[in-house]
Amino acid sequence: MHDEARAHDATPGRGGAAQGTASAGVFGRAIAMFDAAFYNRARAELSKVAELTVPPREAKAFQVPAGHFFRIVSVEGPQVGDLNLWNAHDLTERFYSGKTRALHATHLSTGDRLWSSFPKLRPMATITHDTLDWYGWDEDGAGVHDVIGTRCDPYTNLLLKGTEYHHCCHSNLTRALAAERKLPLEEAEVHVHDVMNIFMCTGYTRDTHQYFMKASPVRPGDFIEFFAEIDLLVALSACLGGNCSGTHSDDTAKCYPLMIEIHRPREGALAGWQSPAPNKYSRSLGTR
Repeated sequence: MHDEARAHDATPGRGGAAQGTASAGVFGRAIAMFDAAFYNRARAELSKVAELTVPPREAKAFQVPAGHFFRIVSVEGPQVGDLNLWNAHDLTERFYSGKTRALHATHLSTGDRLWSSFPKLRPMATITHDTLDWYGWDEDGAGVHDVIGTRCDPYTNLLLKGTEYHHCCHSNLTRALAAERKLPLEEAEVHVHDVMNIFMCTGYTRDTHQYFMKASPVRPGDFIEFFAEIDLLVALSACLGGNCSGTHSDDTAKCYPLMIEIHRPREGALAGWQSPAPNKYSRSLGTR
């Protein structure tokens, strides 16, 4: 029995208490539950402070200060995005998709948090609004916004197809990070990590339990919103697969831009809030 089964049960239709197993929520009770009232108050009066567009088949990196909200918005057509997060002051603290999946679910929505890597293991961002939360799970068992796919990359493409294709999401994210931090590509690449697949519709086949993709339900105007729990460096790639209903890592899919909005809450809205502290484990690792 896994001791990390469902770390919160606050999101309707997304594997909460009603859909859990007998052990669901046991580990989660040791973690602060999603405080919907706090986040709703904080987002009630927002001022947009920045806006940028991620072009089709490209990526951009940008910073979001702690205590701000950022939105990823569909603006022209169905398009998925690959998301990376880092501590803006320490690239070694980055989004840990596997632990996020273990603490929450295979697909994320309002109330779920994006957790950072060891040794700090803390919430980096919290999902505060999701216009696709209605989708839930479809007849194929698919959901939206997964943390099970890793990102399209040129290494796997070469392994499977025997040809080189360079403009995968892994490559896009690497170039975006390198440009933002003025790093050589080789140095930037080691910091690129498994993603949250924004707007992507995925699941596991019922018979063989293999990963599958299908057309994203996202439409212009849809968005997912995050609250930055710490100072963040964020990178988003507008995936080469477009809505990911067909091919990846080639030039055939119809692709669209994605918009990023950064919002600041009104003064005083975060009274009493502070960024979560790093994990307090002693790091003795069995030596004492």
